[in-house]
Amino acid sequence: MKKLLAGIFLLFAMITNAQTKVSGIVVDESGAPVPFANVLFKDSSVGTITNDDGRFYLESEKNFATLIISFVGYATREIELETKVTYNMEVVLEEGEQLREVVVYTGKQPKKNNPAIDLLRKVLERKRKNGVHGFDQYRYDKYEKVEFDLNTIDSSLMESKLFKGMEFIFDQMDTSRITGKTYLPIFINEAFYEVYGDNILDKEKQKLIGNKNSGFSTNQNIISFVQDLYTDYDIYKSYIKFFDKSFVSPISRVGIDTYNYVLTDSTYVDNKWCYNIIYYPRRKNELTFKGDFWVSDTTYAVKKINLQVTKSANINWVKEIYIEQEFDVLNDSVFLLTRDYMMSDFSLRKKEESRGIYGKRTTIYDNYVFDEEKPKSFYNEEVDRFDARVYERDDAFWTTNRLEALNKDESGIYNMLDTLKTVPKFKRLYGIGEILASGYVEIDKWNMDYGPIFSTFGYNDAEGVRIRGGGRTYFGPNDMWRIEGFGAYGFRDKKFKYGISAKWLLNRKNRLVISAGNRRDVEQIGVSLTPNNDVLGRSYASSSVFTVGANDKLTNINLTTANVEVEPVKNLRFKVGGSFRTLRSALPDVFSLDYVDPGSPTGIASQVKQMELTTSLEFTPGRRTVGHGVERRDVNDEYARLFVNYAKGVDGFLESDFDYEKVQFYFRKPWSVGGLGRLYTTLEAGKTFGEVPLGLLSVVPGNQTYFSIFNTFPNLDFYEFVTDTYVSLHLEHNFNGRLFSRLPLIRKLNLREIVGIRGVWGELSEENIALNQPTNLVLRAPSEKVYWEYSFGIGNIFRVFRIDFNFRGNYLDLPDARPFSVTGTFGFHF
Repeated sequence: MKKLLAGIFLLFAMITNAQTKVSGIVVDESGAPVPFANVLFKDSSVGTITNDDGRFYLESEKNFATLIISFVGYATREIELETKVTYNMEVVLEEGEQLREVVVYTGKQPKKNNPAIDLLRKVLERKRKNGVHGFDQYRYDKYEKVEFDLNTIDSSLMESKLFKGMEFIFDQMDTSRITGKTYLPIFINEAFYEVYGDNILDKEKQKLIGNKNSGFSTNQNIISFVQDLYTDYDIYKSYIKFFDKSFVSPISRVGIDTYNYVLTDSTYVDNKWCYNIIYYPRRKNELTFKGDFWVSDTTYAVKKINLQVTKSANINWVKEIYIEQEFDVLNDSVFLLTRDYMMSDFSLRKKEESRGIYGKRTTIYDNYVFDEEKPKSFYNEEVDRFDARVYERDDAFWTTNRLEALNKDESGIYNMLDTLKTVPKFKRLYGIGEILASGYVEIDKWNMDYGPIFSTFGYNDAEGVRIRGGGRTYFGPNDMWRIEGFGAYGFRDKKFKYGISAKWLLNRKNRLVISAGNRRDVEQIGVSLTPNNDVLGRSYASSSVFTVGANDKLTNINLTTANVEVEPVKNLRFKVGGSFRTLRSALPDVFSLDYVDPGSPTGIASQVKQMELTTSLEFTPGRRTVGHGVERRDVNDEYARLFVNYAKGVDGFLESDFDYEKVQFYFRKPWSVGGLGRLYTTLEAGKTFGEVPLGLLSVVPGNQTYFSIFNTFPNLDFYEFVTDTYVSLHLEHNFNGRLFSRLPLIRKLNLREIVGIRGVWGELSEENIALNQPTNLVLRAPSEKVYWEYSFGIGNIFRVFRIDFNFRGNYLDLPDARPFSVTGTFGFHF
């Protein structure tokens, strides 16, 4: 009885949402599916195309009585719809004539004498005349709605124990107009912006006027993921980038060599005569779309377009991606974007029946105004603008500024989720999700978090098995101050370690932050050329369970730091501070930091005490963040990072041992190389002026673990090369499966090829060699020739694993030199 009622409820939900709904499969006379066929309601521009399996779903709020299905090489079918809702129909296409303008073809379409491509070339010739960039200045209103939905809801899910006590949530269930699947809204975020731009100054400013959130409103991980997921894109550019992938745009010159184009129809769209062009990929497994677009016959601007990622595209965790854009006519030569819709179906599997989560973004653009000049100072963006009123707008504000009304289910999601949060079972499930996402266990009673839980256990040669517990204050995601710390114990050395850090945001406008901390711990120093400013940071190498050879070059460190930083201009940070550290070997019998000290009784010292003053500058153009407190999260990762650091060692202060100067430079930038993937580049350089012990020199970072760690040399042992002057370059390119997709035998595995090359040159002065007397260690630098390595990697193995084969390029005659190594890493990537 329950299943019967659930089935009736599902049917009712599907029928009442829209006036006309139809789904089915298109096949040829042999019964084989016909992918990319055009499906259209007669006398309208409402349509879609069949997927790779020949299936389609189409709906409209209007009543339509006839469905038209066509594809080149087949006779067009007109099917009368006897009911408003028609599911699972089978349409057979027979071979026959097609449009008079197009020669009959199947499969690949010609580039010459193809009217569709002739139209596309005219679109490309005039694309600069379309949109806001045709004016000196512009402004417009922007309304954005982001929603997450649990999809493929059926009676078995509704009756599962997981939702026992929460059955009321299914009252908000609806049916997707894109896929025809049932879904349940679980998150919604609304935002209203005023956008200003000046094409002469090449400046744009976006002001957030209102924001309303439900579901996971306090979870910064979710919010940052949403913002990174749905970045803006331009169909007129050669590549459309999202999910860290570059898809070939069908409205581009690159697209002509990537897609088949077919002219299929012409009709009026919003009182403009337009042509309809279907496109689909020429090859499988590439990052491509399928869909259609409408082109004006006089301005040759795109009036409407839909893009659907092909199922064979090399992308993980996403079963469907669907995009719609609509443009409005300003005058005879200018079209403006008015509506942008994107839907993604996140799922562990790509099977049709598998459940997943829809991520949907709808953006509405309106109230365009042009050529109203603003002073240049207007575009000087505030570093950290936070206005609490933006997040407290009342219902009247949203009634006025919603450029598209919420439907019934979207309106009810706020109340539904407010009620859901009072259900104890949901609170437990939500808490588990937050722990897995953040690594911290929230303790509301004490306004603190315990964690990170993933650092609870570790192992190294000095400590043996190591256990660790820690926590942080947490009143909310935008705390103005935060204190965090940890305690750890090693069962081999039987010693307790600890660390504590505090930071306070004094001025939100220019992000004036003061911080201080202290840590006593065991550390693998020399795993990075560029200094890490995190007093609680700990290297991967010092807690790795499996290593190559002996991992005994560890150091006991007692580090105290104090810093002041400010961000006077967005993404430009200045920091001044000081540190005092004590360094001594954690295993003195096998590794030492000994150096010549005429003032000691033996003439040799084993411990370093050093006071250091630092000044640094960090510039990260294009970096976007979420949060307005003392800690912020990055939203994107494609920005460049330029870092310059100057350090001054002070002799004598608090018994500090050495006087020196150190200058260091770091530059890292990921580069999107169109359809060829992404290139990561890192350049580092530095020099130490003066004589310093081993613990203060620049060690070329080796890697004795079995993990692939970027910016290290996997065939070098720790301390194999030591320098006081160095230049290092790392290049790594991920082709994202571009090459493997051309190989038939492995194409379906969706593997991704990665190549890397890295090199370092450095010097070590005779004075520094003479100063240091380490045990079981020969001090040498790659000064005769550049030390280099290269690697070949295969990524996306089972969608979560990457393996790298690393080769040493030279210095093979050194004792115990490792000419080859294999490293790997796990990770979730789209």
